[in-house]
Amino acid sequence: MVTGSSRGIGRAIALALANRGVHIAVNYVRNKVKAEGTVKEIRKIGRKSIAVKADVSKSGDCKQMVRKVVDFFGGINILVNNAGVLPKHHKITEIPEDEWNYIINVNLKGVFNCTREVVKYMLKNGGGKIINISSIAGKNGGTVGVAYAASKAGVIGFTMALARELAPHRITVNAVAPGPVDTEMLTDEMKEKLKGLCPLRRIAKPIEVAETVIFLLENDYITGETINVNGGRYMD
Repeated sequence: MVTGSSRGIGRAIALALANRGVHIAVNYVRNKVKAEGTVKEIRKIGRKSIAVKADVSKSGDCKQMVRKVVDFFGGINILVNNAGVLPKHHKITEIPEDEWNYIINVNLKGVFNCTREVVKYMLKNGGGKIINISSIAGKNGGTVGVAYAASKAGVIGFTMALARELAPHRITVNAVAPGPVDTEMLTDEMKEKLKGLCPLRRIAKPIEVAETVIFLLENDYITGETINVNGGRYMD
């Protein structure tokens, strides 16, 4: 199950997994057409797939989604918590409380909501893999404000604590922390500005994040780690 996988990084992860023989549940909250488009691509590869609408910030939605996925596939062996949103306001003096809550609820609480439900089945099945998509902002504060940075830093802490808790149960938990990625979340102006901050002088392609997720999923001895995918930003 890949959350937020109708487009962008999530879609790239879903297709990369499908190309390695994995059946995929595509999660979306608004764009049903794009979600069904991702499902069609996965089925063309020869894998089973369904699109499931759910707002990850709502625990009830997550319970229903996981139930549907388990009923369809018989279980969940891999969870990629990818769903995320950017704030409209960056400065602490400008961001409204309801926007702060929205960012935290989707980016951090959403990871908790989905993971809590999926882990119940992983424990019954004797193992599994969980990958959480964090951000460079979770480590260095980033450039889009305190709410986003706090939510993504929380994902890293969540990853480490959960990895320790679940290790005895053969469930690995890791995170990927991308720098800016060429998706619809960024405007062309933002993309050009962010290129200049990277030693490689470009932003990441979604597939480059997806390939890092695959690397972590294929390794059974890595857990509690956060892999940076930022074109050398930490060398500065």
